[in-house]
Amino acid sequence: MILLIEDEPQMRRFLRVTLQSHGYRLIEAPTGQEGLMHATTRNPEVVLLDLGLPDMDGIEVTKQLREWSEVPVIVISAREQEEDKIRAIDAGADDNLTKPFGAGELLARIRVALRHKTLLHATRKEPVFILEGLRVDLAARQVFLNEEEIHLTPIEYRLLTVLIRNAGKVVTHTHLLKEVWGPVYGSQTQYLRVYMTQLRRKLEAESARPRFLINEPGVGYRLKLTV
Repeated sequence: MILLIEDEPQMRRFLRVTLQSHGYRLIEAPTGQEGLMHATTRNPEVVLLDLGLPDMDGIEVTKQLREWSEVPVIVISAREQEEDKIRAIDAGADDNLTKPFGAGELLARIRVALRHKTLLHATRKEPVFILEGLRVDLAARQVFLNEEEIHLTPIEYRLLTVLIRNAGKVVTHTHLLKEVWGPVYGSQTQYLRVYMTQLRRKLEAESARPRFLINEPGVGYRLKLTV
């Protein structure tokens, strides 16, 4: 079941036809308050959220959702500024689609969000992350690529585990820096670039064409769930 929080009737109609034709059940809410009410009572699997709602900003909706729920949130907005995307992701959104977008891209993002949700629960039960040839034993703190152990520095390992905990989700530069280096390093993006380059060299067959560690320009990085 997907919860759509969107005030524009034409966009709701487009999404209704698209999602229902692909077998998804849809709950629609034209305001943030109504969307939050449905989120608490209907337990959706994914939330599609517009930022420009008539009663409250979508970023505030995301913040309130994150106080009690881990449901994947995909922002769908006409706002193109990187700052808005970063604010939404920092508030707890999992992904961002800029209007206008195609049905195929939306459906792909929903599938990724659902896989991330499944992976999150699985990782909590079983502390081993597996993706194609990459295997990370979170309990033993060991990393293997195609069954060969890869030796990471402590910082490289912490960086990788933050991305694993958010696999499939964009993690902002600021969040990565604070999680790995601490709050005083929130603006030191040069540290992040250096260590991401090193991590790619160790985990990617072609570091210039990464399969796992994807750069989201101006926003952050994503550990891709399918390669």
